[in-house]
Amino acid sequence: MLCAAIDIGSNTTRLLVAQPIDGQLKSIMQQRAYTRIGKDANQGGKISPEKVAEVAEVVDTQVRLAEEMGAEQIRVVATAAIREAKNRDKVVKRIREGAKIDVEVLSDEEEGRLAFLGATKSLSHPVDGKVAVVDVGGGSSEVVIGTLPDGAQDVRSFKIGSGSLAEDHLESDPPSAAEIRNLRDRIGEFFEGVSFEQPEQAVAVGGSATSLRTLVGAMLEYETLERGIRVLTNDDIAEVAKRFELDPRRVKLLPAGVLLLEKFSELLGRPLQIGKGGLREGVILDLLNGDINGSSGEDKVAA
Repeated sequence: MLCAAIDIGSNTTRLLVAQPIDGQLKSIMQQRAYTRIGKDANQGGKISPEKVAEVAEVVDTQVRLAEEMGAEQIRVVATAAIREAKNRDKVVKRIREGAKIDVEVLSDEEEGRLAFLGATKSLSHPVDGKVAVVDVGGGSSEVVIGTLPDGAQDVRSFKIGSGSLAEDHLESDPPSAAEIRNLRDRIGEFFEGVSFEQPEQAVAVGGSATSLRTLVGAMLEYETLERGIRVLTNDDIAEVAKRFELDPRRVKLLPAGVLLLEKFSELLGRPLQIGKGGLREGVILDLLNGDINGSSGEDKVAA
């Protein structure tokens, strides 16, 4: 059975259409739009009618794309930007009316649980013991620790993300050394006193992590992350975007995402493996496993 997940994030609104094949989730189509709803919300805590209309149009388009692909179930979820917006209910109502589909605002705990499910299901090898999943988003970041048999056990959400940090600290193109120092200082202050139990493996998901695969490879550790910072600060945004086939809007946010990932790797005491799945995969696995909408269970994927 084909299912679709639409994730309204702080930076992007993303569509994934996928189906289970041989016990694994196979991506059929992905689509992304940079809606930057988190930036709009930062102007005063409310999301403007113009931005809501833009996001509603994007969601409507993605719903139609999923239907054209044959998706039988479609689930739309929203994360930090809408979750924290002062006019959250009006935003959800407007998107629901514009796209003619329900929108579920995830709690930070549910967001973490689904990201953990999507990330750990896509691991290429079994892991004994604890796994940490790090999800750096535009408006918040989650660290979820659990095991493959039992799922997420500890979800911790932090109101800090690549979008909000970039808006506050990055103005130069490319970012200056002083701006990078200020970012490091801000992140260090934010996480002062924070600690985690040490997992056997740590996985990074989200836009910052997946974008880094083309820059530095699939394993994020201090040396590779620092190399990523050098790449992002040596050339202007347009040049980096062209060289690595990334969207310039993502490149602008990436230094903040890199430094957040570096801090999480330090706190967890492990390098971060870039995951092949995340929140959207978790949403679809949830659908397939019958946790919502009364699925019959015929297309279950072991989670």
